[in-house]
Amino acid sequence: MSAIPDDYVNYKSTQEMTPDNVPKMFLHLHNTRAGVYGKICVISGQLKFYGFADRRGEVEQEIIIQAGDFAVSPPEYWHKVEFLTENTRFRVDFYAQKDSDIVMQNRSERNE
Repeated sequence: MSAIPDDYVNYKSTQEMTPDNVPKMFLHLHNTRAGVYGKICVISGQLKFYGFADRRGEVEQEIIIQAGDFAVSPPEYWHKVEFLTENTRFRVDFYAQKDSDIVMQNRSERNE
C-alpha cells in the first residue's frame, strides 16, 4: 500500500458515507486524480478496497479496512470499494503537494 509523501497536505474530505448515501462512482472502477492521494478512512464496520493494475486489468490487491484503519490510493490508481457490513461508515481525505495548484485552488474556493 502506498504512503502519502510528507510534503502533501489534506486539502479536502468527503462527507461521511454509508451504504445509503455513497455516490455510486465509489462502488465502481474509478481512479484518483493526477497528483492526488486518497486516504480511505473507515469509521465503523468494514470496507473492502480493490486495486487494479490498469483500467481493464485484473485485481492486483484486495484490502479489508477495519474500523479505525485506512488504506491509501495513489495518484491515477484504478480502484473501487465494497461495503462488507451494513453499519460501515467511511470518508475519503484527499492529499496533494502543499504548494500545488490543486491545494491553492481549494484554498481559494474555501475563502470565497
